[in-house]
Amino acid sequence: MALLVAGCGGGTAQQAGPPLTGKQPQAARAAASATPSNAPASADGYRGAPTPAIAPHPGLGTLWGEDRDSHVNQAQFTRRTPARPVAVLSLYYNDRAGVAAMIGSGQRPDSVDNVFTDADSRLAVRLLDGKGAPLPSVHAGGRTYVVGENGQRYVIDVRNPTGNRVEVVATVDGLDVLDGRPGSYAKRGYLLAPGASLQIDGFRRSADSVAAFRFGAVSNSYAELKGEGRNVGVIGVAFFDEAGSTWPWTEREISRRKSADPFPGQYAQPPR
Repeated sequence: MALLVAGCGGGTAQQAGPPLTGKQPQAARAAASATPSNAPASADGYRGAPTPAIAPHPGLGTLWGEDRDSHVNQAQFTRRTPARPVAVLSLYYNDRAGVAAMIGSGQRPDSVDNVFTDADSRLAVRLLDGKGAPLPSVHAGGRTYVVGENGQRYVIDVRNPTGNRVEVVATVDGLDVLDGRPGSYAKRGYLLAPGASLQIDGFRRSADSVAAFRFGAVSNSYAELKGEGRNVGVIGVAFFDEAGSTWPWTEREISRRKSADPFPGQYAQPPR
């Protein structure tokens, strides 16, 4: 059983819980980082400078935002290969300073469409702002980096130009957008019809609503407050094709395309 989109969101088998309070984890980390006053002294009597409290992580994470209407229902879908997606696309996000630090090559994010497309299947993912405009981005080192702003709402826009239904399993900061737990290919996701697009605009709270995606401080992000902040800053989308579908991009076809020779004739042939 997978989920059929009946609006701009998707569906869930289990509700993602609300975020935990962030005050206690921060206090606990700060307390643990202080140097004890009774630390053993070295031979010259130096006990070492006190270790400062751990500074908040810079850059952006994704918050558990306000409730938004998003209605779904369920439908049957059997994967052709249960644990092997036909495509996996990832987008990395941060504020402007963070993206500049990550690419480190002097490239500047621009305002062009940040669509990231799988070369073999044409399945595509991009990030839009709350008004539907693509966020600034830059391509560097084989990755797509997207620039966000603190407090800004964003949407994951997914496109399926193929002639087959596909199942879409998405994660934000390493957490599944349906149940709020660590992402896995084993999770179920949204169904996307042939030639259709889908906008995932939050962590799913129920069959009728989501908690909007909003950029904010890493310390206040949904993942960090759940104790799962290691993967903050990346959005992943895995696509699965349907059993019995006529999926054209088999391994044989992909290999054939990748090994195509632009100059197969090395020498001139005599005329007939």
